[in-house]
Amino acid sequence: MLSLHQLTCFLATYEHGSLTRAAEELGYAQPSVSEQIRALEKSLDVQLFRRVGRGVVPTTVADTLRPYAERVLASVTEAQDAVRRVRSFETGTIRFGMFGVARLYAGAGLIADVLARYPGVRVELVGQNSTEVAEDLRRGRLEAAMLAVSGVASEGIDITPVAREELVYVSADPERVRTPVNAARLAKADLVMPETTWRADDSTRILLRQMLHEIGANPQTRIEVEDVETAVELVGLGLADTVIPRGAAEQLIPRLAPGAGWVSLRPAQYDTFGIVHRTGAVLSPAARLMIELATARIQQIAEPLPARRRR
Repeated sequence: MLSLHQLTCFLATYEHGSLTRAAEELGYAQPSVSEQIRALEKSLDVQLFRRVGRGVVPTTVADTLRPYAERVLASVTEAQDAVRRVRSFETGTIRFGMFGVARLYAGAGLIADVLARYPGVRVELVGQNSTEVAEDLRRGRLEAAMLAVSGVASEGIDITPVAREELVYVSADPERVRTPVNAARLAKADLVMPETTWRADDSTRILLRQMLHEIGANPQTRIEVEDVETAVELVGLGLADTVIPRGAAEQLIPRLAPGAGWVSLRPAQYDTFGIVHRTGAVLSPAARLMIELATARIQQIAEPLPARRRR
């Protein structure tokens, strides 16, 4: 079987017309180069060089082999360079999990942060809901993610909370947002809620169910949608109210429901955002980079939390 070592010795010998000079260039002993040439000839069952005086002359077979050997070694060099560039973030793909609403906080800014450092990389932000992304982590499809941790089961997962964001009540009716909304008022509200596919595990709904548990009630959804933008648009049309993170409300209301307002819940409710990865995982440099940048970005917008880890 051909080897890269053999082809390297072959090309050096072909170029210099001398086993001795090929050995000097490669830093090998001359017998070692001769041995590699003989092994290559034996593997191909051909003669590659004829001895002439103190040098060698390539045969027609050697002339035929030369361009192929050059392409093989060039491909190896390209492969090594590609791996080196990926390791140094010059190129390649960086994948990171994000829950859906997070794109309103950090999505575009996070990608801009990455590309500012490593303009040659390809970035993938993956996921629509924390439950979905957590499952991708468990299956090894992702190394790390930033999630709303209230909806993430901790078995086999390490969670490091990094920030929290208040949930707010949004309505187009000024009377409904004049004072904070308590559990009794929330239980009677007609709501439009996003994340309908993941309604059982959505972190916001989990917090609302916990809030209403004290009075033996559940949130009443009049309308179910997938994305928070649609929910806010429907609020703007006066068809229902909603409860969403404050940062999402501040970004979306001026654009999608300019006549609406928001108010806090009482007691105040907070969605916690955390960095999540499999327990015991050895994170790649790319994953560590995304964790660093995502944490910095979310803490610029939401309320930072002191570093602590839970499983």
